[in-house]
Amino acid sequence: MMLIPTHHFRDIERKPEYLQPEKCVPLPHPSPVGTMWFIRDGCGIACAVVTWFLVLYAEFVVLFVMLIPSRDYVYSIINGIMFNLLAFLALASHCRAMLTDPGAVPKGNATKEFIESLQLKPGQVVYKCPKCCSIKPDRAHHCSVCKRCIRKMDHHCPWVNNCVGENNQKYFVLFTMYIALISLHALIMVGFHFLHCFEEDWTKCSSFSPPTTVILLILLCFEGLLFLIFTSVMFGTQVHSICTDETGIEQLKKEERRWAKKTKWMNMKAVFGHPFSLGWASPFATPDQGKADPYQYVV
Repeated sequence: MMLIPTHHFRDIERKPEYLQPEKCVPLPHPSPVGTMWFIRDGCGIACAVVTWFLVLYAEFVVLFVMLIPSRDYVYSIINGIMFNLLAFLALASHCRAMLTDPGAVPKGNATKEFIESLQLKPGQVVYKCPKCCSIKPDRAHHCSVCKRCIRKMDHHCPWVNNCVGENNQKYFVLFTMYIALISLHALIMVGFHFLHCFEEDWTKCSSFSPPTTVILLILLCFEGLLFLIFTSVMFGTQVHSICTDETGIEQLKKEERRWAKKTKWMNMKAVFGHPFSLGWASPFATPDQGKADPYQYVV
């Protein structure tokens, strides 16, 4: 966290009763290093399960209603490989976004002893979160669901059951991109399949009965259209947020900019890694953040 002059304030921290480090004590059982990050939120877990169910439903319809019964084997193989690859990358991105620590600040570290160890100069202050009793880095915000302060928190997304923050924004952007791509791909295949079934006998264009085939295709069409719109908008919003180096919360609260302005390309590399490579599109490649950000103090 950057040490800032005392005339800068943030919301709740200016209340004097919350600025007493004596009230903060270390956690009795700190989480061991390497512990998997997972938010135990009922709504978030349900949304994550629904997300996987919808992707697997699309997988079922694409394979068993459209591709496997098709007589055009080249068409089936090419589209099957493409759709399955995109679906795999989407679910892998979802897992990384859900199970990656988004940038949580150590909980309960705002003790009197720790603050004294920082050896602050006269006129310099640190901000403390009264909810999780932690020293709050600049640009960090408290999440009521995660119950932690998150560095560069953009928002809490129930669909990935996690906050979108400094360490997992790349995976969330990839998740929205790949979901949008498989939704578009599924809609195109549904369109071609309807045309094929209208030209041919409905009993020959699917291994299911005509009414069942129509219902399955309409449901997939509705799902694909809904998620294409939603994830495309979210993808565009996230890319804009990265390029402007301003999180969703900072835009919403219209916070005063106190960090250095960088080029859009540098902001993209800060999220996806240095240097530019195919790893930007891979949920398995952990971004190399390059040099540490001088505008935050990691404790």
